[in-house]
Amino acid sequence: MSDTSAPSDNGVAVANIGVVGLAVMGSNLARNLASREGNTVAIYNRSREKTDQLLADHPEAQFVPAYSYEEFAASLAKPRTAIIMVKAGAGTDAVIQALTEVFEPGDIIVDGGNALFTDTIRREKAVRETGINFVGAGISGGEEGALTGPSIMPGGPEESWVTLGPILRSIAAVAPDGEPCVTHVGTDGAGHFVKMVHNGIEYADMQLIAEAYDLIRRGTGKTPAEIADIFAEWNTGELESYLIEITAEVLRQVDAATGRPLVDVILDQAGAKGTGAWTVQTALSLGVPVSGIAEATFARSLSSHPEQREAAASLPGPDEDFRVADADAFIEDVRQALFASKIVAYSQGFDEIRAGAAEYGWNIDLGAISKIWRAGCIIRAQFLNRIADAYAETPDLPVLMTAPYFAEALTSGQAAWRRVVVAATQAGIPSPAFSSSLAYYDGIRADRLPAALVQGQRDFFGAHTYKRIDKPGTFHTLWSGDRTEIEAEDTH
Repeated sequence: MSDTSAPSDNGVAVANIGVVGLAVMGSNLARNLASREGNTVAIYNRSREKTDQLLADHPEAQFVPAYSYEEFAASLAKPRTAIIMVKAGAGTDAVIQALTEVFEPGDIIVDGGNALFTDTIRREKAVRETGINFVGAGISGGEEGALTGPSIMPGGPEESWVTLGPILRSIAAVAPDGEPCVTHVGTDGAGHFVKMVHNGIEYADMQLIAEAYDLIRRGTGKTPAEIADIFAEWNTGELESYLIEITAEVLRQVDAATGRPLVDVILDQAGAKGTGAWTVQTALSLGVPVSGIAEATFARSLSSHPEQREAAASLPGPDEDFRVADADAFIEDVRQALFASKIVAYSQGFDEIRAGAAEYGWNIDLGAISKIWRAGCIIRAQFLNRIADAYAETPDLPVLMTAPYFAEALTSGQAAWRRVVVAATQAGIPSPAFSSSLAYYDGIRADRLPAALVQGQRDFFGAHTYKRIDKPGTFHTLWSGDRTEIEAEDTH
């Protein structure tokens, strides 16, 4: 860490990086930056109290405090580089406006919050007109990751990466092979787009794990602590991941007040901050099916409507309680179903990234994205190495799950996957992520879909036309009278 006691020409200590917004994420990121050799960190917060508190709590960081935007700008070496860590929305716009008034052309403003990528595109365009570089950077890993090493997904102009790259590499998580988990994703909103999809995959992953737990508990009668041991064992194989690891910890936790498993006293209403919905809404606009992510998002929504659930509680379901005859065999089936459904979730997520890149003109390296998710982020998992290998072998791979490793896993696991979905359906146990993932798998591999009938219906009521399998052209049937088929161009 550099010596912040050395004054600059104007008497103000010079920092190479600044952080605006000192709530938990911002404070932890500032501390992470300050702990890395070569970084000197300027800090600013709208309320002076948080700045002073961070200084008092961490004198070892040798922060350079600022109490106005003018002081903050003066404390930064050129090109000035500042990371904004404030709540997404109007607050972000206000900070950007304030910084553009004290920064100069060539300086860099980084939004490290969870911004909607279209907002980032808008902001980058506006800031670019001032000559200042604007970077939207997705940062994953939560409070701990911000402090110890997150996965970072920066977008923005290539010019900014020259200055910003070494700084972000210094604080990013490090994958097992020694690579820092950060890469320049693409221009304007590319970084926040990729972070959005990351969070969508996270929704699916968490829902799939929850469904696996629910099925095992209901089907075998095992306690949460016993199921924790199952997840811990799974974490030593192909399902190894941060989310599987913490699931075991959550299931082992006992509530101090009641002595019951903590999972049994937590209200079954899941919260959401919007990134899952953004992922689904964007996928719809791009025409990309992300059914696993969508069902996971809807499952949270359903859980959060207790009044509707109470009203529907009297609706009929299966008469008998669900119990499996062979617990070990069922648990293995659930494990295979979980892995297969997880493959689908990641495959759908990478489909959306590819489609977004095509739509917005981003040159996104899908293999590089999988590599920066191997450590630091919430969805870090062992099999991301397999995804990186798949894209290294076939960069233009049209469907991730058709890569040999994943195709083999789906082939070997599909019988178990189908048994689990059937068992859940017959038992009346909701498994929307498992079942929708299987339906997607069957849909994408089908040689013919009932979409032909849908097109016929559309043509009947709206003259939307259709194409034929046996000759080129676009056609419309005159459904009244003798039902004559004509080439669509003749009707206009």
